Amino acid sequence: MSTTRGVMYVHSAPSALCPHIEWALGGLLGVPTRLTWTAQEAERNTYRAELSWSGPDGTAAKLASALKGWQRLRFEVTEEPTSMSEGVRYSYTPRLGIFQAMTGIHGDILIPEERLRAAIAADAVGTKPLAQALDELLGRPWDDELEIFRYAGEGAPVRWLHQVV
Repeated sequence: MSTTRGVMYVHSAPSALCPHIEWALGGLLGVPTRLTWTAQEAERNTYRAELSWSGPDGTAAKLASALKGWQRLRFEVTEEPTSMSEGVRYSYTPRLGIFQAMTGIHGDILIPEERLRAAIAADAVGTKPLAQALDELLGRPWDDELEIFRYAGEGAPVRWLHQVV
């Protein structure tokens, strides 16, 4: 089993969700998790936090799966590539749902060949313009929606957590 690391960015969560998020993260990471919550200036009455973690490949998928679908929660999870796996990024907003992309060593999004071929085919038959399909494959709608929340979190404290399981 290969070990990797990543970052969990909770961009906005209502105060009532904060302890539930800590409980879910701690359960998945195998250690009690206390986050430092700061006010999220981009949305009234919400909070943000960051958690740097280390654990086995696939930890980001488990974290994203545990939190997707929670109302009024916005988050991103990254996982660095290893010799055994590609990196990955998950983004979630209540309006758009979950976005997942493989990432390379420098954080660039890697789009599989078949997804590119499908985008080209959709453009050829007139169901979706190529530029729109590529934007979706690159996660642009999620980036556009999350950008204000990312900016509002600059300077927030980051905490490292190492999995012990």
